[in-house]
Amino acid sequence: MSLAKALGYDEFEKLLIINADDFGLCHSVNGAIQQLLTEHAVSSATIMMPCSFSRAAARWSASNPQYDVGVHLTFTSEWEPYKWGPVTANGDVSSLVTKEGYFPTGSKAFEEQAMKEHVKLELRNQIEQAISLGMTPTHADNHMGSLYGLQTGNHFLAETLEICAEYGLPFRLPRFLNMEKGQVAPKEMEEQAKQIAALADAKGVVILDYLIGLPFQLGAAETLDSFKADMLELLGSLKPGVSELIIHPSLVTDELRSFHMEPEKRGLEHALFLDSEFSTHIQKLGIRVIKWSELQKLQRDRKRA
Repeated sequence: MSLAKALGYDEFEKLLIINADDFGLCHSVNGAIQQLLTEHAVSSATIMMPCSFSRAAARWSASNPQYDVGVHLTFTSEWEPYKWGPVTANGDVSSLVTKEGYFPTGSKAFEEQAMKEHVKLELRNQIEQAISLGMTPTHADNHMGSLYGLQTGNHFLAETLEICAEYGLPFRLPRFLNMEKGQVAPKEMEEQAKQIAALADAKGVVILDYLIGLPFQLGAAETLDSFKADMLELLGSLKPGVSELIIHPSLVTDELRSFHMEPEKRGLEHALFLDSEFSTHIQKLGIRVIKWSELQKLQRDRKRA
């Protein structure tokens, strides 16, 4: 049975989850994402628990459980002026950090140095920290794709899926690679995607059909209008089934500019999804926006059955 049909929709419907990544990164990101959630402009968000403003994000989620918020499992720290490291305080996670005690800058270094047992402990503790702050996570995904083995082939998906199964969390993993538009994984992963999808099924973790997004960097002469046109073109190519669109919205402030290399693009994403005309365009494309909590309910119902 297709995922769409299992969720109670027609299998030929185009279903879309819009997820705002990097909740908890900083105050500017938190403000933008909370606004988008309360205005129902996005489906959900995911929190970077190792970051300085994760506590504020998790507390807000705990006070507003009607909005879907998950955990953005984080093992890299990409900005030079602003660094973070593991939340684990109850065990050895030394293979996950640099000599300064922070996560490595990129996924390649992480994949080369991380030990699976250390990754698994940190996965558990990031989820546990979210729960301890009062929130009820609806799903999980991964910052910068560090767990997928995109750089070296050394992935940590078996450990991730095991933890997601334990906590009843569906996970951001595409069953199919759409190589036409907006694909965020390389073609080389196509065979691996099939194998990992089978592993997710075996562990009872619900995953996506497709994962899409536009470049995270501001293009040459890119404007809000051109970004809107590109996004509508991407969504116009959506396939039947369940797709997730990744965005990283933020208010553009001195705080964001102090460390982030792409503040203007983050601002474009925030502005676009506040645009009521854009929401109308999505509906005209025949797209139904759904939530991660629907996938979580399916996963938990299946487990009980």
